[in-house]
Amino acid sequence: MAHNGSLVPVPGRDIMAQGWYQGGISVFDWTDAAHPKEIAYYDRGPMDSTKLVGAGSWSAYWYNGYIVSSEIGRGLDVFELVPSGLLSQNEIDAAKLVHFDYLNVQDQPKLVWPASFVVARAYLDQLARSNGLAPDKVSAARTALARAERLAGPQRRDALTQLAAQLNGDSHGAADGGKVSTLATAVTDLANAQH
Repeated sequence: MAHNGSLVPVPGRDIMAQGWYQGGISVFDWTDAAHPKEIAYYDRGPMDSTKLVGAGSWSAYWYNGYIVSSEIGRGLDVFELVPSGLLSQNEIDAAKLVHFDYLNVQDQPKLVWPASFVVARAYLDQLARSNGLAPDKVSAARTALARAERLAGPQRRDALTQLAAQLNGDSHGAADGGKVSTLATAVTDLANAQH
């Protein structure tokens, strides 16, 4: 039976960590609600293999870069996501940008990411994984983003503005034009943060 969980703040995706009592914890992507997919899990095994014992993950909450699980019978478990074919390091790093001094997940706080190169790279990873943008355009955007990151001041702002314009143009013929537009907005936010 599923019990207390929370969102994992990966920009552009709906990901949740969920407690399952003695079933451990599960991290799943439900961005496409008709086709949810488990992307990570931890199964600690039963407390006793011969009889039913109350134990397991009561809750699994994302908090400032970690998944914290209140384990009924054994104490507190703390997990950190690692990259895989289903979740990139950039996506994990972008999620870690969301910070709360205090978190009660039942309050459902708004998730906000600061303007950051890693957020833009997370969107690029998603577009590459889903073929939402042609591979040559993803590669060109990665190169332009890396080049802009090495620049400073007005040169960085101009390079980012140019990349955002290119991405806005690319969004019209892309398989996932909405995600490309979101990436363009993230790049524009980066350019505007350079003032």
